[in-house]
Amino acid sequence: MASLLTPDCLLPRFTVTNGNTHSGARKPIGRYRENVRVTTWNVNSVKQRLPRLLPWLDQRRPDVVCLQETKLADDAFAELLGDELARRGYEVAAHGEGRWNGVAILSRVGLEDVVTGLAGAPGFPHPEARAVAATCDGVRVHSVYVPNGRTPDSEHYRYKLAWLAALRDVVGVGPDAAVVCGDMNIAPADADVFDPAAYEGHTHVTPAERAALGDLLGLGLRDVVRDRWPAERVFTYWDYRAGMFHQDLGMRIDLVLASAPVASRVRAAWVDRHARKGTGPSDHAPVIVDLDQAPDGDIGPVVPPPSAPRRRPGTTKLPQSR
Repeated sequence: MASLLTPDCLLPRFTVTNGNTHSGARKPIGRYRENVRVTTWNVNSVKQRLPRLLPWLDQRRPDVVCLQETKLADDAFAELLGDELARRGYEVAAHGEGRWNGVAILSRVGLEDVVTGLAGAPGFPHPEARAVAATCDGVRVHSVYVPNGRTPDSEHYRYKLAWLAALRDVVGVGPDAAVVCGDMNIAPADADVFDPAAYEGHTHVTPAERAALGDLLGLGLRDVVRDRWPAERVFTYWDYRAGMFHQDLGMRIDLVLASAPVASRVRAAWVDRHARKGTGPSDHAPVIVDLDQAPDGDIGPVVPPPSAPRRRPGTTKLPQSR
């Protein structure tokens, strides 16, 4: 069951209908703003990240926020965050299940036609809370948390590939203006990991995973961060262990994939590395995309840039391989 939280100033409230689709009396009324900031962030427990999330919302002022790994059931999400988000003007569609997974969309530019789950997706063994979609300011927004895959050729790996195929099918029949945001658990290319040799034999980089992501991109979606920074070193995830963040030994697995009508509006696309620093961070950094105007300028690709020198290939193993 999804949760829809609507601030009192945005009425009428949405109602829950049968199945996984939620609708309200209000219809889309076109563009709300001259510029829209879209973000995605795997928070790795919204409860644990609350002291970081709320100040970040106040600082970066995103209009649409896609969250992953919320790790809260819907009622608990509403109790924890409902009032705080309402005060900031956000409507919320949350789809969670408790200890694991969980996704959400926060929007200050409308929230229409919410759908939880992914039609045709397999379960493991039961359907998991890994996808929620809504229309925000005329754009179909998907917040997704793709299965990890665990080890190549495992049951969970095959589940991951089947889940990605279902995502492709759902996005493929959607409207022209669309964006898929989230933790894809795939590094699109060797340039998106600190050392391809370190990942040999691991998931996230296998040909089958990259082919599944390629099928999704084949719908006409653009990887907007890589499009904007084709030759730069850009990561969004760093393992908590072994000082990987401070050494800038990471992966780029959190993506914003936009259809042509949305990609043409991108004015800035960058990784907010500052949100990964300090006390109690997620192991992922948010990705920020500005449409139509860039309030902070065309900054990036990583803010602030890392200071650690690049390691020579073949000199560092992943923590789980040591």
